Amino acid sequence: MCLGIPGRVLDIYDDVGLRMATVDFGGVRREACLSYTPDADVGTYVIVHVGFAIAQVDEAEARRTLDVLRAMADAVEGELGEPLP
Repeated sequence: MCLGIPGRVLDIYDDVGLRMATVDFGGVRREACLSYTPDADVGTYVIVHVGFAIAQVDEAEARRTLDVLRAMADAVEGELGEPLP
C-alpha cells in the first residue's frame, strides 16, 4: 500500500538545487522534496508520498488524517519504516 502522509515542515534547505525540507509526521521526522509544493513554508502542512510533498493541507485536516493513520499502524510503519508515536 502506498500512502500520502501529512506532516509539518520544520525547515527548508537547498540540496544540489532541489528545495528540500525536514518534515515532522507527528514525531517521526523525514526529508522531503518540495519541488511540487513551491508555496510550502516552515510551519506548512504537506502530504508526502515517496519522499515528495505533493500537496498542502491545513492543520486540522493533517491532524485528522494522522489520527486515522495511527489507527492503521501497520500500514504507516511500512511506509515510514517505524510507527507513529
